[in-house]
Amino acid sequence: MITLDTITDAHERIRPYIHRTAVLTNQTINQRVGAKLYFKCENFQKIGAFKARGGLNAVLQVAANGEGKAITTHSSGNHAQAVAFAARQVGLPAYIVMPRTAPQVKKDAVRGYGAEIIECEPTLEAREQGVREMIERTGAVLVHPFDDDRVIAGQATAAKELIEDYGQETPFDVILTPVGGGGLLSGTSLITHYLSPTTRVIAGEPEGAADAVLSIKSGKVEKAPYINTIADGLMTGLSERTLAIIRQHVADVLTVSDEEIVAAMRLVWERMKIVIEPSCAVPLAAVLKHKNQFAGQKVGIVLTGGNVDLGKLPF
Repeated sequence: MITLDTITDAHERIRPYIHRTAVLTNQTINQRVGAKLYFKCENFQKIGAFKARGGLNAVLQVAANGEGKAITTHSSGNHAQAVAFAARQVGLPAYIVMPRTAPQVKKDAVRGYGAEIIECEPTLEAREQGVREMIERTGAVLVHPFDDDRVIAGQATAAKELIEDYGQETPFDVILTPVGGGGLLSGTSLITHYLSPTTRVIAGEPEGAADAVLSIKSGKVEKAPYINTIADGLMTGLSERTLAIIRQHVADVLTVSDEEIVAAMRLVWERMKIVIEPSCAVPLAAVLKHKNQFAGQKVGIVLTGGNVDLGKLPF
């Protein structure tokens, strides 16, 4: 069970290695939505994404407990960078299974942190098979992208900072994150439950990878009807672990089209002058699509990352 103490301990453990990222607001976006939005800028985080938090929390514990002589994982990009970065901090080799379709900018960053990349077909089955082969070949310890309490507790620290820094005097009405595997959403919903119980947690999900919205309704892990989205970081499905937490603590999942994702991404680039990737824009796209649902409210949004291939911008 991930308790408040679990998350607090995770925060203390990773604190020397991470940034306490800025929270930005923007009057133009606020006026367009009719709400007060607070953007937790994890695109400014080490490795350019919130995933540094969960990767560090897990890898630091693997190293401290002497669990293995190497680390492995599978990821389309940001978790791969997080694990490679964390493994370098503790002097362990890292073997990262990545789909061949992963953005080149993310592959280059993983190699830059000293990890070895094993490319595979862009399916969950191929990724998991690649990890099994790495474990057999190297004896590495798996740090799963989201199906790991240590990773979830680390991801929770982003919303912990947001609530501590901007949700004390006046609590947030809503906090939003994207959802892929559900590690960030699970962690965010747990820490919000502990620190700001009146705050609702809502997820944004691409229509082209809409498994979470189905899983919450049915009560079991479902596959998306189809996978086709610009949000490359959100193409994976939930696990039993993350679904259980999400069903208990998340109020809603709102789906958005790729066109709505690109529009939200462009709005942030143009108005806030910061770099975000498509997956990161999904919660704002959901707010823009459902303005009436958020009108007049205080809304926190975790901007999850900014690792985008500048040669392939969608606008």
